[in-house]
Amino acid sequence: MRIALTLSFLLALPAYAQTATEAVAPEGATGLATEATAPVTSDTWMVAAANPLAVEAGADVLRAGGSAADAMIAVQAVLGLVEPQSSGLGGGAFLVWYDAASGEITTLDGRETAPMAATPTLFQDETGAPLGFFDAVVGGLSVGTPGTPMLLEEAHRRWGTANWSGLFDAAITLADEGFPTSLRLAMLVAEDAERLATSDATAAYFLPNGQPLQKGETLRNPAYADTLRAMAADGAAAFYSGEIAEGIVAAVRDAALPGLLSLDDLSAYQVKERDAVCAPYRGAEVCGMGPPSSGGLTVGQILGMLEPYDIAAMGPDSAEAWRLIGDASRLAFADRGRYMADSDFVPVPTAGLLNPAYLAERATLLQGDDSLPEVSAGTPPWDHAMLLADDRSIELPSTSQISIVDAAGNALSMTTTIENGFGSRVMAPGGFLLNNELTDFSFATQDDGVPIANRVEPGKRPRSSMAPTIVLRDGAPILVVGSPGGSRIIGYVAKTIVAYMDWGMDVQAAVAMPHLVNRFGTYDVEAGTSAEDLTEPLTALGYEVNARDLNSGLHAIALDENGLSGGADPRREGIAIGE
Repeated sequence: MRIALTLSFLLALPAYAQTATEAVAPEGATGLATEATAPVTSDTWMVAAANPLAVEAGADVLRAGGSAADAMIAVQAVLGLVEPQSSGLGGGAFLVWYDAASGEITTLDGRETAPMAATPTLFQDETGAPLGFFDAVVGGLSVGTPGTPMLLEEAHRRWGTANWSGLFDAAITLADEGFPTSLRLAMLVAEDAERLATSDATAAYFLPNGQPLQKGETLRNPAYADTLRAMAADGAAAFYSGEIAEGIVAAVRDAALPGLLSLDDLSAYQVKERDAVCAPYRGAEVCGMGPPSSGGLTVGQILGMLEPYDIAAMGPDSAEAWRLIGDASRLAFADRGRYMADSDFVPVPTAGLLNPAYLAERATLLQGDDSLPEVSAGTPPWDHAMLLADDRSIELPSTSQISIVDAAGNALSMTTTIENGFGSRVMAPGGFLLNNELTDFSFATQDDGVPIANRVEPGKRPRSSMAPTIVLRDGAPILVVGSPGGSRIIGYVAKTIVAYMDWGMDVQAAVAMPHLVNRFGTYDVEAGTSAEDLTEPLTALGYEVNARDLNSGLHAIALDENGLSGGADPRREGIAIGE
C-alpha cells in the first residue's frame, strides 16, 4: 500500500493542506495525539517527512530511479519553502547514511558555525549577565554560518545518481506558482507575529498588509525560486559567495540586533564527516550522530542503561517501565550537560560515555523502587582528563526530520533545523529565514572558574540534540528514525526505539504513542493523551509530573522480511509514501 498523492493533485486542492493539519497541534498550542493508523507499506522505496508537498517531491525522485540522497535534496528544497519556520537553506543539518553496497554507516555534520569574530561573552550584557533567551534570538546576533546548502551538495557528490539541477524543480515551481498556506504555518505565524514584525523583510512575507498569513492563502516566494535556480546551476558555491552571500551578510549586519557573520565565514564553511556513534541494544546497533550533536550519545546511553531491565515484559502502560526510562534519561542528560560539545574544541569522552562497563555501573542506580532523588554526571573513562562545569544552554525547538530508503537499499536519516521557530526572524534577500543556532551555546562561559564545554568560541559548532538514527541488525538497517523537538528529541527517539524493539509496536504506532519525557527531574506527559493516566502512579514514585503539549515530528521507516513500513507523526502534517 502507498499514499498516492501527486503534486498536481495537491496544488489543485488547497483544502488538502488544511485537512492534513487540522488534527495537528502546532508548537505552542494544546497537545493532541491522534489515534495511530496502519503504517504505509511498500516493497521497494519509501520517504517520510514533514509536509505532503515535500514528500511527493522526494517520491517523484525515487520513482525516477534516484537515490535516497537525491530525494532528500528535493524534500529539503520544498520543506524550506512550505514550512520555513522549521528548516531551510539558512540553517544546518546532521545526516546519517547507510550504504547498501558497502554496509557502512557515514555521518555528515552540516551544523552551523560561530563567526570568527564571536567571543565567549557574545550573549552577555555589559555587566557579564546572560541575555534573556529571546533578547538574544531575535536579530542578527544569533545567526551562525549556514551548513545545509553545502550538506546537500556533499551528499549528492557522495551518493547522488540523478542530475543535480533537476532536484530543485518541484520547489522552484511551488515558489513561483504558489502553494496553500497550511493551518500549522498560519497558526505559528499568528502566534509569533510580534517577533516576525521586527524585520521589514520578514514581516512583508509572513504578515502581508500587517496581517498574519491565513490558512489556505496562496503564498509565493520568487526570491527563493531564484536562489534555487542559482544553486541548481552553480551548486553550493552560489550560496556561499556572490550575491546570495552578500545578501545574507547584509541582512545579519543590518538587523535590529546586528550580528557578526562575514563573507569570510561563509567562504570558509565546511561540511565534516564524523565518526558514527553506535550503541548496542537488544542485539542490534543503534547508530547516530556524534559531537557536536549530543543526540547519538544520549540516546545510546539511555538504551544502554535500560539493557539489563526487561522493559518488554513491563509494557508501555507500566509506571515502573517509565521510571526506568525516565531516570535513565536523567542520568544521560547529566552526562550530556557536563561533557558534550563540539569535539573539535573540547575533548569529549565519546567512547567512555558508551563504555559497557560504565553504563552497567550507571544502570545499577536504577535498581530502587522509586525515582532517583537527584542525579549527577558520572565519571566515564577518559583517554585524558579535563574538568568541565555543567552546561546552562537553552534549546527550544523548530526542526524537521527526513527518513528515506531507496530502491537500492540505501537508507538516510537527516534532521534539519533553523533552531527556534522562524529562527532569528531575519529573512535573507534570497527568500529564506536565517537560523538562530548560536543560542544553542551556553550563554554563561564558566561556573566558579570552571569552563563550560558548550561555551561560544570562534568557528565552533553549538551542541545539538538532533538524533537522526539508523538501527542495524546483522549489519542491515531495521529502523530509520528521527524527530524535531529541541532537547526532547532525545526522549522522542529513544521512546520510539523502545516501542518498536521492546513493545513490538508497528512503526506507525511507535511514532504516534503518547510521549512521556524526563530530562531534568520533572516528568512531562503529553496532555490530552493516555499518558496522563500515568500521572498518579508516577507521582507516587516521587516525580513531579507536568501535563503539557509535546510536539514531536517523528518520521520513521521500518525494514523487515516483508518490506518497508513507514510512520508519520500525527502531531504534524507529514506523511509517508512508498512503492
